Amino acid sequence: MAGQIPDNAAVMSLLDDFSLEMTGKDVPALEEAAALIPAGTRINVTFLANEDLPMRVAAAAAVKRLGFVPVPHISARRLASRSELEEFLAALAEAAAPEDVFVVGGDPAEPLGPYEDSLALIRTGLLGGYGIRRVSIAGYPEGHPDISQGQLWQAVTGKAAALKEQGLEAAIITQFGFDADPVFDWLLELRRRDVDAPVRLGVPGPAGVKRLLNYARRFGVASSAGIVHKYGFSLANLLGTAGPDKFLREIAARHEESVHGRMLVHFYTFGGLKATAGWVRDFRTK
Repeated sequence: MAGQIPDNAAVMSLLDDFSLEMTGKDVPALEEAAALIPAGTRINVTFLANEDLPMRVAAAAAVKRLGFVPVPHISARRLASRSELEEFLAALAEAAAPEDVFVVGGDPAEPLGPYEDSLALIRTGLLGGYGIRRVSIAGYPEGHPDISQGQLWQAVTGKAAALKEQGLEAAIITQFGFDADPVFDWLLELRRRDVDAPVRLGVPGPAGVKRLLNYARRFGVASSAGIVHKYGFSLANLLGTAGPDKFLREIAARHEESVHGRMLVHFYTFGGLKATAGWVRDFRTK
């Protein structure tokens, strides 16, 4: 087992090729933060219900224009038809030529069209035809409030296999959390099931404590007093802010690539793109 105090190189290695997340409305925020973000950084563009196709495509194009790598999200259950999927992929290819996407089932209780989950979308075989080479899928170290563990494992192994069959590279982006223990339990099980895709560990960027706890409740992430204290903030100071310093140092101390596979970091920018990018820059120069 790796030591509990990581050397600086281990922490910095964990932050190599980190990725960020934005919404379609965040283009001005991305432009403001651009000078703080390393060229070539992967930036995921979410697929929200209150944003339309042109907004998502424009955001992906802005990511490309500013010198970063766009990773558009595709929400399977929000697509009304196969033609809508093809329209989106064609528009992305023309505006931003992404080689990477993130496919996710999405929130609607009933699918709006023919795709009940992201595996169904992958199985269309359409992604590679529009220049996509790498596909990220979702991982849930702490489980999902509406999906059983058995279903989650069946989904991740099924999607990894389907991508391999199509000659597409797979990666996994996990839901954010505050506790390293379920992360490493999940990684061991993932590798036991012969899924060798690299994992981008979802990490909350610096934000207000109250906001972080609200997001934790919303997404069913554990946020008990013991866990949040371990993460590095106090429930007695809800007006304060917190960054993932302690969490990332623990992850770096415990991660062994020969056991857990390749791991990188994906930041959920709850406190904003500029705040997250600035935090990463400052953390790496400490």
